[in-house]
Amino acid sequence: MAETTPTELDPELERGLDEATALLTGRRFAVLTGAGISTDSGIPDYRGAGAPKRNPMTFQQFLSADSFSKRYWAGSHLGYRRFAAAAPNRGHFALAELEKSGATNGVITQNVDGLHKQAGSRKVVDLHGAMDRVLCLTCGQVFARESVSARIEAANPWLDAAGAVEIAPDGDAIVTDIDAFVVPNCTVCGGRLKPDVVFFGEFIPAEKYREASALVRSADALLVAGSSLVVNSGIRLLEEARRRRLPIVIVNRGATKGDGRAAIKLDGGTTETLVELARRLS
Repeated sequence: MAETTPTELDPELERGLDEATALLTGRRFAVLTGAGISTDSGIPDYRGAGAPKRNPMTFQQFLSADSFSKRYWAGSHLGYRRFAAAAPNRGHFALAELEKSGATNGVITQNVDGLHKQAGSRKVVDLHGAMDRVLCLTCGQVFARESVSARIEAANPWLDAAGAVEIAPDGDAIVTDIDAFVVPNCTVCGGRLKPDVVFFGEFIPAEKYREASALVRSADALLVAGSSLVVNSGIRLLEEARRRRLPIVIVNRGATKGDGRAAIKLDGGTTETLVELARRLS
């Protein structure tokens, strides 16, 4: 549950929170979140301060050769263990409370960790998919990730010896010794499996984007939290809000591509800023 008592904040952030509170009070707003909201849950950010440069596998690479499929599934399996062990932080709970109070109409998230739903948010559009589902690219069968993980562990017991690995925000991990890895196939048709996440170079499903767009269209304002807005899906939604002349509030430590379009930019930690904002709006 989010804190109900105020914490000491930077004076500039305090002033910005005063303005954001006045702007959002009486308005029902949509929320767009990025990787920055999950860093306090132990999931790294692609673009935060100090984040190493990453080159995620593209969808085209994943489909092109068995070596890419092996590398991705080995890394994704180890990364999923970390994701499965992560718990929502106070920022996630703050947004769930804002939805419960009627202040928000839902959350659009670019994250694949499922932490918003774990925190109690009911209307969540997982724009880039979710790590806990697996799809067959041939027949469309959907599998629970846990069942696929059990098969991977049974077929690749040596993978446990990989030890500590670097985890990326999309649930991938860097694994180099993958020649012996056995890739899981669909138990229905034998087709290629893929975690239900949007790869780099892959389009967001049209239905998902329509859901996200509908939340923005039915809102009176847009709150962006923990996203640098570098990914095209986020900036498209921000632009949709701008065209509708919705007030935009951005919470992010560091610059974003949307700062020039925001009515208010709150430069601070996502968790503490959302907790304080929820306290003021409750």
